[in-house]
Amino acid sequence: MMEVNWIAVIAAAVSAFVLGGLWYGPLFGKKWMALVGLSEEQARSGSPAMIFGGAFVLSLVAAFVFAMFLGPKPGIEFATAAGFAAGLCWVAATFGINYLFARKPLALWLIDGGYATLQFTLYGLLIGLIG
Repeated sequence: MMEVNWIAVIAAAVSAFVLGGLWYGPLFGKKWMALVGLSEEQARSGSPAMIFGGAFVLSLVAAFVFAMFLGPKPGIEFATAAGFAAGLCWVAATFGINYLFARKPLALWLIDGGYATLQFTLYGLLIGLIG
């Protein structure tokens, strides 16, 4: 198994978590909630530990696998460009395919796909910078 810089992986996961808080909070939170049919009351229900803990664990998994994909010391330019490409052309494109068949609105794809694109761009930036 390839050696992975865990500091870079953790930093990348934390960056996605912070981005998600901004993206799905003050930036697009109300619009996103309306598009997915989630009320304020529903958003406050559930287990925050399960939701946020699960989201962070999944972010760690994604950052770890992306770091393995990039390989050792990928360089900041390549890693950032690869992150942008992975976010836009793999994750956001896959969301787009699913959203077309589910007949979800374009605005929802722009919010979710935009987050994924920035998420993986941040992964690449931090893994390239630290790793």
